[in-house]
Amino acid sequence: MKIYENERATTLKLLDSLDGRVAITSDMWTSTSQKRGYMAITAHYVDGCWNLQSQILRFIYVPAPHTSDRLCNVLTDCLMDWNIDTKLSTITLDNCTTNDAMIDKIKDKLHLGSLLRDGSLLHMRCCAHILNLIVKDGLEVVKEGVENIRDSVAYWTATPKRKEKFEETAKQLRIPYTKNLALDCPTRWNSTYKMLEIAIGYEDVFCRLKQRESQYTCLPSTLQWQFAKDICGRLKLFNTITELFSSTKHPTANLYFPNICEIKLAIKQWITSPNPMIQQMAKNMMIKFDKYWGVIHNVMGVATVLDPRYKMELLEYYYEKLYEHDSFTQVRGIQQLCYDLVSDYQMKMNKGSFGSNVGDVTGSEVVGDALSEYDRFIIRKKRARSSYVKSELDHYLEEDVLPRAVDFDILMWWKFNGVKYPTLQAIAKDILAIPVSTVASESAFSTGGQVLSLHRSRLQWTTLEALMCARSWLWSAENTGSMSYKVVAECANVMNEMVSDDEGEMMGAASVTNLEE
Repeated sequence: MKIYENERATTLKLLDSLDGRVAITSDMWTSTSQKRGYMAITAHYVDGCWNLQSQILRFIYVPAPHTSDRLCNVLTDCLMDWNIDTKLSTITLDNCTTNDAMIDKIKDKLHLGSLLRDGSLLHMRCCAHILNLIVKDGLEVVKEGVENIRDSVAYWTATPKRKEKFEETAKQLRIPYTKNLALDCPTRWNSTYKMLEIAIGYEDVFCRLKQRESQYTCLPSTLQWQFAKDICGRLKLFNTITELFSSTKHPTANLYFPNICEIKLAIKQWITSPNPMIQQMAKNMMIKFDKYWGVIHNVMGVATVLDPRYKMELLEYYYEKLYEHDSFTQVRGIQQLCYDLVSDYQMKMNKGSFGSNVGDVTGSEVVGDALSEYDRFIIRKKRARSSYVKSELDHYLEEDVLPRAVDFDILMWWKFNGVKYPTLQAIAKDILAIPVSTVASESAFSTGGQVLSLHRSRLQWTTLEALMCARSWLWSAENTGSMSYKVVAECANVMNEMVSDDEGEMMGAASVTNLEE
C-alpha cells in the first residue's frame, strides 16, 4: 500500500505537468470469484518525449446496479481526483445505451469550455466492439454453412486419443502440424475465424481420417470447404483491423478512417457476390455498419489530416467512393473542424502567453509599468492577424504528402516539425493519443482475473486496486527509464508469487506446504 501511495503521488505529478490533453478509456468487468463489478479507467497521453503512454488510474469496485448515474459519478470523481477534468480530450467506451446516457450526464458535470469544441467530440465508441457486432450479425446467416467443420473439429479434439490420431495422420501426409485444432466460442467471432483458418489447412487430413474412422460421419463436402474458405477470407479483413485497432503502443487514431472505409467498401463488394448466403451476410453487416458508422467520427477525420502521408487527399479519395454526390460536403466538414481546432488552440496559446484572459492583462500588469498599453497593443494585433492561424494549416496542406512507409513514426515526425507547425503540433499531440478501442482497459481484466482468483475471492477491493494500479505505474516508469529495474522486478515477483500460490493450491496440500516453506 505504501508503494501504491508513493507511485500514485508520482503519477499525479506527471499528469499535472503534461502540457497536452489526456484521453480516457473505461470498461466494466464482473469478477467470477466475487460476482462483483469493477471499473477500469485508463489514461492515454503523449509524454514530453513524444512517446505514447497508457496508465491505469483506477481499478475500482462499483456496487450494483450499474446505472448510468452511478457509473457517471465514479468516472467524474476519478477525473477530478486526478485533475484531468479540464484537460480531457475524449472518453472511449463500449457501445451500449447505459454508456450513451452516462456521457450526457458527464457533460453536465464538466466545464464544457475546457473540452474540445465544447464537448461535442467527447464520446468515442469502441471500434473493436462495433466490429464484433457487425461480424456477429453477418455470421448469424452463415453459421449453418460451417456447422460440419465445427462438428469435425469438436470430434477430433474430444479425446487425447483422437488428437494423437489426427496429428499422426497429418505427419503421414507430410502436412506440418504447427497449429492445434481449436473449437470456437459462439460469442466470439474471431474464435470462429481462427477455427476455420486452422481447419482449412488440414482439409486433406480430415478426408483421410474419414477413410480410416467409421464413427467420423460429419466430414464437410467440397462445397462446404469452399464456402468456409470464402468466409474465412472475408473475416481476415476484420481480424487484421481489429488487431490493428487494439494496439496500445502505437497511435491508432490516424489509422481509423482508412480502415473503416475499407471495411465499408469490402461489404459493398460482398453484396454483389453470386452466393446468396454471402449476399445476405453482407447486407446484415451493412445495416449494422450504417447504424454505428453512418457518419465517421469527426475527430478521427482530423487525425487523418494530421497524418502527413494522408492529409486531405485521403479523405477526398475515400469520400468520392463512399459518398458519390455528397463527398465535397463531407470533406468540407472535416476541413472546417481542422480550422476551428487550430483557432481554439491558437487562442489557448495566446492565453498562456498573455495571462489567463486574452482581453484583460491586468493580472500580469505591474503598477506604474509604462508598457502596459504595449501589451494590449500586441493582443489587438494578434486578434487582427487571424489569417496567421489559417496560414499555418494551409501551408501544411499545400505541401505534398509523404510517401507511405511501413516504419513511419508519426509521433517522431510531429516532434521534429513543431517549429514549423507549432499549433498543429499541439493538436497532433492530443488527437493522436486518442485510442479507438477500450482494449487497454479490457486487458487489465486478464491480470485482475489472475489476482482475484477463486483462491483469493476474499481479497479487499482496495488491495486489488493497489496491486493493479501500482503494477501499471511501475512498469510505465521502467519503460520511460525513471524507475530502477530492481524495484520493478521485486514488485513483479510479488505478483508472480501470488499466481504461483494459486497454482500450488490446485496441486494439493503437500505442494502448498512446499510453496509456503
